[in-house]
Amino acid sequence: MVMQLASSSSVSRKFTQLSRWALSCAVGGALVCASFASSATTTATSVKHHRKAAASAHAAPRARHVAMVSRKTVTTVTRTTVRVADIPSQSVGYASGLHAIDDPLLLRSGAALVLDQDTHEVLYSKNSEAVLPIASLSKLMTALVISEANQSLDEPILITNDDIDTEKGTHSRLTPGTQLPRGVMLHLALMSSENRAANALGRNYPGGLAAFVPAMNAKAKELGMMDTHYVEPTGLSSQNKSSARDLAVLVNAAHQVPLLREYSTTPSLDVELGRRNVQFHTTDRLVANPTWDIGLQKTGFINEAGQCLVMQAQMAGRKLIMVLLDSAGKYSRIADAERIRKWVTANHMAPAATATARATVAAS
Repeated sequence: MVMQLASSSSVSRKFTQLSRWALSCAVGGALVCASFASSATTTATSVKHHRKAAASAHAAPRARHVAMVSRKTVTTVTRTTVRVADIPSQSVGYASGLHAIDDPLLLRSGAALVLDQDTHEVLYSKNSEAVLPIASLSKLMTALVISEANQSLDEPILITNDDIDTEKGTHSRLTPGTQLPRGVMLHLALMSSENRAANALGRNYPGGLAAFVPAMNAKAKELGMMDTHYVEPTGLSSQNKSSARDLAVLVNAAHQVPLLREYSTTPSLDVELGRRNVQFHTTDRLVANPTWDIGLQKTGFINEAGQCLVMQAQMAGRKLIMVLLDSAGKYSRIADAERIRKWVTANHMAPAATATARATVAAS
């Protein structure tokens, strides 16, 4: 069953007009909506959600990874506080009308794409060409570039004040002076969506961030991701943008790297920070769900992007790539993933779906 929910031309015109308004308007006095609070890349509220989500996930025990940390003196800098008025109360997709599209699956995601990884058959498409902020999904490209850089994963990387988030004011347990192997930083960036780890990875790339961000964009171009543009490695900036169509390409490319599959699907990681043993958790509660067979995943959230999720998973005898962008609600991306799995299982039991199972839904 193929569901196509919007013509790219009509959505593109509407999206272009309204997204400019959404990005330029500061919603005075509006507080960050609690329903948008579950990604490790944004506000302190979102960090609380991830801790709750990880605490409620019950996974089978896995081998513990322990990293030793050394500390060095780092010059203190003044941290910039983000004003509430600077943070939009609506996502770009919501303000652009993407959620007004009729959706037979009743997804809360403004854009979605489900395709067969082997045959590239599109099973479901909703606003898949809309270019949107992608939040921490950016870290998947960060990880892919790092994995191809031939840098030692054992080399220690130091967290400095340059890694502190002055864009959104997010919290991190990786304080300036913390030193971890590059491999552990990569693990934390993928599993826990650690912003400081991701920024430190880019900063320690040959040539620094000035070379790393162009490398991200060059890789996107190499993969044919023409809707995609990055300005930094964490996803905290709403100027990191892509489409569901492009992100499906990125998921497929990242899935070819065993290390990225492993790091993105680890439920938790023990890290020794000085004398303390600190446990970091995945931001995706589905990873610890035994009914899901997930090969690679990444979550994301900032207010401008809404709740985001990409994954490669096996279901109904197929290897599928799923992209969910601009989902509205604290647990909405999880509910949408479950709803899609139920639909796929009911309608696509075999890799070759029958013609009677196909349907096209015209854009409203």
